[in-house]
Amino acid sequence: MGRKPKKNESLPGSLDMLILRTLSRRDLHGYGIVQFIQQSSSNDLLIEEGSLYPALQRLELNGWIDGDWGVTSNNRRARIYKITAAGSKQLAVETRQYTRLTLAIARVMGTE
Repeated sequence: MGRKPKKNESLPGSLDMLILRTLSRRDLHGYGIVQFIQQSSSNDLLIEEGSLYPALQRLELNGWIDGDWGVTSNNRRARIYKITAAGSKQLAVETRQYTRLTLAIARVMGTE
């Protein structure tokens, strides 16, 4: 039996960055994004549909991703998302902010 992923309380502030990073690797549909993040985090991050789809809509409205209808590898119709140039710039901004924040926390915790 594998570990059950835990809901991460700090995830909402990081979800946009995680989605943008995932889409910077390859275009994916919503379920593929969830799977990639879960597998990449060794099942430590769980993204629920109730969080994912509003985040995808927000990212699309901001012009950071584009979604088009396509067909998955399982021959199912789904929205396939890809990062835009503006999304790549936003990912760089969020990555810098994340790095600065985690270093500051490490200093406070005495682990740096």
